[in-house]
Amino acid sequence: MEKPIKKFGNNSGNLPAGRQGRSRRPFSGRRPLAEKPEFDQKIINVRRVARVMAGGRRFSFSVALVAGDKNGRVGVGLGKAGDTSLAMAKAFNQAKKAMIKVPLTKTKSIPHEVAAKFKAAQVVLRPARGRGLVAGSALRVVLALAGTRDVNAKVLSRSKNKLNIARATVLALASLKAKR
Repeated sequence: MEKPIKKFGNNSGNLPAGRQGRSRRPFSGRRPLAEKPEFDQKIINVRRVARVMAGGRRFSFSVALVAGDKNGRVGVGLGKAGDTSLAMAKAFNQAKKAMIKVPLTKTKSIPHEVAAKFKAAQVVLRPARGRGLVAGSALRVVLALAGTRDVNAKVLSRSKNKLNIARATVLALASLKAKR
C-alpha cells in the first residue's frame, strides 16, 4: 500500500520553500541614485586593542582616519569602539569637528614653506611648482584630501606613528598664511 505524500507548510505548487509570499514584481535593474557624500575619507590606521578582564581578553578597535573635501578643508579623527564600523563612524564625526580650512593658491598649492611638530612627529611642507604631490605616509593622505597639488612634503622625525604624522600635517596646514 502506498503512503500519501505529505505537504509541509503552505507551499503553493512549484515555489521552493521559503519563497512563498514574496512579491512577483519584476526587477527593474535600476537603483535610486545615492547622493555623493560631502567629505571623502581615508583610513590611515586600524588597531585591535585588548584589555585583560577576569574572564579573559576583551577586544576593541581603534580607527584613525582623515576626512576632507579636496577643496581646502581637512580634518583628522580617532574613534574607538567594539567593532570597526562604529569606530569608523566615531572617527569620521571627530574629523568633521576638527576640520580646518587650508589657504590654497590659484594652482592648488600652498603659499609658502611651513614646518610643524606634534609630539615626536615633525613634518615640513614646501611648495613645488610643476612637481605634483611628493609626500609619503599619512602626510600624502592628508594633503590629497585637502586638495593640494604641487607640494613637496617630508617627515623629518623618526616617528612611524601615522596618527601623529597626520596631526602634525594638519598643524602645519593650519599655520599657513594666505598670500595677499
